[in-house]
Amino acid sequence: MEITSDFLVIGGGIAGLSYALKVADHGTVSIITKREIGETATCYAQGGIASVYSEQDSFESHAQDTIVAGAYLSHPDIVDMVVRGGPDAIRNLIEIGTEFTKNDEGNYDLTREGGHSHRRILHASDITGREIERALVAAAQKHENITIYERHCAIDLITEAKMLHRQLRNNRCLGAYVLNCETNKVITFGATITMLATGGAGKVYLYTCNPDIASGDGVAMAYRIGASIANMEFMQFHPTTLYHPYAKSFLISEAVRGEGAILRRADGSAFMEKYHKLKDLAPRDIVARAIDNEMKVSGDDCVYLDITHKSAEYIRDRFPNISSTLKEYGVDMINESIPVVPAAHYLCGGVVVDTHGESEIKNLFAAGEVTCTGLHGANRLASNSLLEGAVYGTLSAEASIQRIKEQHAPCPPIDPWDYGRAITSDEEVVIAQNWDEIRRCMWNYVGIVRTNKRLARALRRINMVKEEITEYYWDFYVTSDLIELRNLATVAELIIRSAMERKESRGLHYNLDYPETDDVHWKKDTIIRKSF
Repeated sequence: MEITSDFLVIGGGIAGLSYALKVADHGTVSIITKREIGETATCYAQGGIASVYSEQDSFESHAQDTIVAGAYLSHPDIVDMVVRGGPDAIRNLIEIGTEFTKNDEGNYDLTREGGHSHRRILHASDITGREIERALVAAAQKHENITIYERHCAIDLITEAKMLHRQLRNNRCLGAYVLNCETNKVITFGATITMLATGGAGKVYLYTCNPDIASGDGVAMAYRIGASIANMEFMQFHPTTLYHPYAKSFLISEAVRGEGAILRRADGSAFMEKYHKLKDLAPRDIVARAIDNEMKVSGDDCVYLDITHKSAEYIRDRFPNISSTLKEYGVDMINESIPVVPAAHYLCGGVVVDTHGESEIKNLFAAGEVTCTGLHGANRLASNSLLEGAVYGTLSAEASIQRIKEQHAPCPPIDPWDYGRAITSDEEVVIAQNWDEIRRCMWNYVGIVRTNKRLARALRRINMVKEEITEYYWDFYVTSDLIELRNLATVAELIIRSAMERKESRGLHYNLDYPETDDVHWKKDTIIRKSF
C-alpha cells in the first residue's frame, strides 16, 4: 500500500504541527504519529515558552542568556534569528487559539526561570504545552488538506539513492516506510518534502521525564541515510523530577524555582549557593550536577524542593496541575517540600540543519528537539525548546513551500517494503532484555558525570547489543517495540561516540578525566556522519 502527499510530517508536537499548518495551504499534508495525536513531548511541557514580550526586556538580553546557558557553544547568528522570531511565533500561536495566562491588568503574565535575566516566559498556568498542543491539534484537524494517521510508527526514510541502489552526491528524501501499529502492515508514504519532528531520546536513559514515545527515532533514521548528526553528548538532565515509587517520570517545572522555590538537603539546609551565584536559578546543567553531588556526598536518595514560604492561595493558583498531581502521590507542596531527583530530559544535539531547517539530505527538513540548529549549544536555556520548535516550524515551512514550487525532477518509483524471509517472533524477551540493558548502561556509564573508562565500557556493551538487535531485526516482522529498540541502540551509540570525542567538560557534558573547558580546541560542534 502506498500513500502519497506533497508534505509528509513525522511527529505531532509544536514543531510538526506549526509546520503542517503553514504548508497545508500549498499542498496535501500527511501527519503520522506513533500514538494519539496529542501524545507528544510538547503536551508535557509545563513551564512555558520564552520570548521577548516586555519593554523591560530585549533581544540582546535573551540572546546573551541563551549563549551563556549554552556554555558559549551556541551559534550567535542562529540565537539572534530565533529570539527575534519569538514574538511572531507567539502571535501565531495566539491566532490559532492558544490561551496564555494573563495578570489582573489584562497583560500576559510573564514568569522567570533558571538562566533568564528577565521575566519573559509566557505560560498557560502550569500546563503550557498541553494548551499549545490543544490549539495546534484543533487547527490541524479542521484543515481540509491535512490527514492525520495516528498509531503509525516510521521505520526508515526513503531516499533516491536507496531506490536507485547507488550513491548520489545530491541524495534526496522521497518519504518513509511506516508501520501501521493496529494492522501490523508496512505502508509506503511517498512525499515531495519530508519533515522530521519526532522529538527527543530521553527513553535511552533509565530515568527520564520524557513520554514513552521519546526513543530518538528521527535522529536514528536520519543517521542511517547519511545525514550529519551533531552534539549528541549534550543530554540535558532536568534537575527536579518527582522522587516517588509510584510516580512515572513526573516533572516539577523549572517555573517552581523561578517563583522562589529553594533546593534543600534532607536536613533542611539550602546548598545551591556554593555551586553558583544564581543559586537555585542557575542553569540546569549546574543544578543537576549539584544535586547529583549532594546525593552522592550525603548518601540520600533525593533532595527537596521547598516553596512552602509562599501562600497556599498563590501555589494553588500558579501551579494547579503540579499541586493536584502531587497530592495524588501524597505530597502537599503547600506544607511540605517535594522530593526530587534529576532525570534525562532534553537532547540538545541531533540532525544538523541549516537556517531554514533543511538537513544535508535534500527535501528532508527537521525541526524541534530532533535537530541541532546551533541554538542550544552545550545546554538548553529553560523554555527555549517550544520557542525553537515554533520558529523553525515556520522557517522550514517557508523554505518547503518555495522548494515544492521549484521541484521539477521526477521522483523514481518507490519500491514496496520488502518483508524478506521474516517470520512472527516467538522471542519477544529479546526486546525487553535489550531495552533494559541499553537504558541501565546509559544511566550508569553515560549519565550526569562521565569518565573515559565508563564511556569505553558503555560502547563495548552497546555494540554487542546492536549486533543482537540487527540479527533479530532481519529475522522477524517489525513491531513498534522493535523499531524503537533499534533506534535507541543507534542513539545510544551516537551519544557515547560523541562523548568520547569531546576531550573537555562543557555544559551538559562533564568528564572527570577532562574537568576543564578547553576553548582553544573544543569550542566547536561534535559532528558524526555514517560511513557507507
